[in-house]
Formats: sequence, C-alpha cells, structure tokens
Amino acid sequence: MNFDGIDPHWIWLIAAAVLGIAELLMPGVFLIWLAAAAAVTGFAALLLGMPLAFQFALFALLAIAAVYVGRRWYASNPVESSDPLLNDRAARLIGETVTVVTAIEGGHGRVRVGDGVWSARGPDAEVGTRVRVVGAEGTCLKVETLGIPQQPTN
Repeated sequence: MNFDGIDPHWIWLIAAAVLGIAELLMPGVFLIWLAAAAAVTGFAALLLGMPLAFQFALFALLAIAAVYVGRRWYASNPVESSDPLLNDRAARLIGETVTVVTAIEGGHGRVRVGDGVWSARGPDAEVGTRVRVVGAEGTCLKVETLGIPQQPTN
C-alpha cells in the first residue's frame, strides 16, 4: 500500500476507523482504546502539523493511557452476568461432594470430580472417602470430610 501524497493525519484517522470496525467484528473491548488513540493522534496532527516521529510518540503515549483508563473503568464497572462463575470451574465446585481417589495424606491427595481427577488439600482421608469441596486455590481443591451421622446405640 502506497501512502505517498496522503497527509499523515488521514492515515491516523483511517487507522482509527479500521480499528473501530475491527472492534465491532471481534468484540473484546481492547481495539476501541487504540482506535481512540489513533483518532486523537490524527486530529492533533491535523491541527498542529506535527512531525511524523512526534505523531508516533503521541500515539504510543495515548494508546498506553487509553488502555490504562479503559481497564480501570471496566474494573470499577463490572458487567453483570446471570452466571458469574461461568469460567471459574474450581469455584463452581464449592459445595460439591467428591470421592477421594488417591489418599489424602499429610494434607495432599487427589479427588474424582465427574470424569476428571483434581489435586486436593484437606484432612487425611482414605481412598473412597466422600469429601465436600469448600474452596479452591488455582486448580487445587480444598476439601473437608463429611460428618458421619452417629448410629443409634441400643
């Protein structure tokens, strides 16, 4: 692509439009911040007639600032979800009852969850013991033994 004869501010504005369209086609709320930085750089180049090296420096600074502001804004305005634990499988397992497949000794063992096996931490338990998931640290589940009801004595 040959940009001879095109003023740099038009290239920045075209880049902003392309990034904005790309954001619409591939939503992820990232490219829009770069599009904003390119648009501001384009308007600044149009109004101030800056050298090309300064335009690139301005775009770099604006892109960093825009992404930073965008991340902070989204962190303080979370998107509501009907299933907030959708992508946190370990958190979804809290409260589930699972079976010990590798004895929990010294606080470490493995448990069966569905058709998979997860690392587990908790009180010592023999193979086959049913335990409840009470938390998770990464991919390691924290478990506790289930209370065994007392048998009535006659």
